[in-house]
Amino acid sequence: MDFSMVVSEDRIKRAYKDGEFENLPGYGKPLNLEDMSAVPEELRMAYKMMKNAGFSPEEQRLRQEVMSIEDLIRTCENPEEKDKLNQELSQKLLRYNKIMSSRGAKTNSSLFKNYERKIEKKLL
Repeated sequence: MDFSMVVSEDRIKRAYKDGEFENLPGYGKPLNLEDMSAVPEELRMAYKMMKNAGFSPEEQRLRQEVMSIEDLIRTCENPEEKDKLNQELSQKLLRYNKIMSSRGAKTNSSLFKNYERKIEKKLL
């Protein structure tokens, strides 16, 4: 061990004896360990990082669904089917915005989507 590790270990032991760790939040309570047995071992760290950053699997799934519906709308030629897809897209965006607002993130994705559509129309 080098000198800095010896000093830090000594300070931690002294703080523990003095009771400085007793007023910490969660002291004496069991740890809340999550079951990640369903996630492959090589993906667990990435999954944990994404979860800590606030991303959820449902959010990712909704993003993918929104992108696929948008692709279908672009290629669709039937007006009735296009209207149906637009309604489905609106529902997915509402659900996505609800998830985002529940975690405190500001969402204006529908504004950006409308702006993106206007730009695409002008370019085509």
